[in-house]
Amino acid sequence: SARPRALLDVAGSVGAPMPGVVLETKVSKGDTVAAGDPLLVLSAMKMETVVASPVDGKVVNVSATAGDQLNAGDLVVEIDESL
Repeated sequence: SARPRALLDVAGSVGAPMPGVVLETKVSKGDTVAAGDPLLVLSAMKMETVVASPVDGKVVNVSATAGDQLNAGDLVVEIDESL
């Protein structure tokens, strides 16, 4: 089944930077994050990559969980910046 895609024109719509497997999610719905905070850890080509928040805001959706196989651009976290 197709995963939702990150919206390129929405800063708080965070997509996977590359194809890989989710090792760990670092945030939950309702969490407040600052730009630069780690959202999840992705394993790609035997390298671990931390996906960081691009904005300050509140996590409104986490659409990836540990073990998920992602393609580049797949939506992982949505953040509401309007706080």
